[in-house]
Amino acid sequence: MKKKVEIKTATYEDYQSVADIYNESILANAATMDETIKTKEDIDKWVRNFNDRERLFILKEDDINIGWGIVKKYSDREGYRLTCETAVYITSSKTRLGYGTLMKKYIIDACKKLNYKHLVAKIWASNKGSIVYNEKLGYTIVGTQNKIGYKNNQWIDVVIMQYIIE
Repeated sequence: MKKKVEIKTATYEDYQSVADIYNESILANAATMDETIKTKEDIDKWVRNFNDRERLFILKEDDINIGWGIVKKYSDREGYRLTCETAVYITSSKTRLGYGTLMKKYIIDACKKLNYKHLVAKIWASNKGSIVYNEKLGYTIVGTQNKIGYKNNQWIDVVIMQYIIE
């Protein structure tokens, strides 16, 4: 039986799933510098503070939320208005099945429609799978920020990747 997969703009009803999926990553200590578990209300606050070119998307498989992606401003400084940061989180039981690629392609397309020209992804240097997947989608490594984060009593290096929309 073929699974029904869809991506849509997240609504308040999706925010608990967004928090749950994000909390998996927070607890796994492998993909985010966040250390505080998020609630539905935290996600609602994110979205309420979005500008008109920021988005939160939800990925559904057979009407079950299995991932989310975000497009958020890179900086408050006006000169960065054509630059955004992108991120994708997939529930752990659904990773390595192509869903991250599907969501990231959707986000890249959404960024084009939102008139962004420069997309940034920040990835833990130890997260080789995420780096490779972003490279396959056209992101390039522009550098590594050594010891930029400190989590679990250890320093974390972060790889900065970019995608340029021509």
